[in-house]
Amino acid sequence: MEKNYILSREVAAKKLKRMAFEILENNYGETSFVLVGIRESGTVIAEAIQQLLLEIAGLKTELITVSLDKKNPTTVTLSKTMDFSNQIVILIDDVSNSGKTLLYAIKPFLDSSPRKIQTLVLVERSHNTFPVKPDYVGLSVATTLQAHIYVEVEKGFVKGAWLE
Repeated sequence: MEKNYILSREVAAKKLKRMAFEILENNYGETSFVLVGIRESGTVIAEAIQQLLLEIAGLKTELITVSLDKKNPTTVTLSKTMDFSNQIVILIDDVSNSGKTLLYAIKPFLDSSPRKIQTLVLVERSHNTFPVKPDYVGLSVATTLQAHIYVEVEKGFVKGAWLE
């Protein structure tokens, strides 16, 4: 079966770079960020954003991974425990559909009073059933509820995104 690509590797790289600039613009003067990648694809995207923030602004960031079952996200696990008080936390995932994954992934940060929590997704679908709207979006796509978007990652890079 042939894949119907909506993002190539090159276009995804440009969108990631644009979002890195947006993060810097929307947080002018900030010197510290905690990037939180949602397991697997979200972590690869977070690593790419981390590298771009370093290249563009010389900004060092903390990177952690959050793990949860996207279909039943009652248990959320962080790869590292730390104090998020007064931190700017940017939660990163590959695709936003209903907002459920982003909403549940925010839970571990709420008790520690971060200064800001922002969200970033490479691809946004507008089927929100939860009150979460990403702050940074690479590509917004209108799809049917039956369609599914896959983000492919390979060797630490976003290879592309396709629609099924």
